[in-house]
Amino acid sequence: MALPSAIRQELDQLLAKVNDLVNQNAQLQSELASLRDQHSKLGQEKAGLLAKNEQARTRVEAMIARLRALETSGE
Repeated sequence: MALPSAIRQELDQLLAKVNDLVNQNAQLQSELASLRDQHSKLGQEKAGLLAKNEQARTRVEAMIARLRALETSGE
């Protein structure tokens, strides 16, 4: 028994919409995975930069301390 053409047309439209949603979902899943990877890499980069910043701060503080020591010993 064949479906009336109006119902068949509606079913075809719904199937097309479902297929579009499935494709869009796959694309969004891929994009999400990429963004998570990027977020992880940026977190690692941030940690490295914070460590370098702390090392630089320590060196600058040590230089300031040495300069102050030289200043007081030279007076």
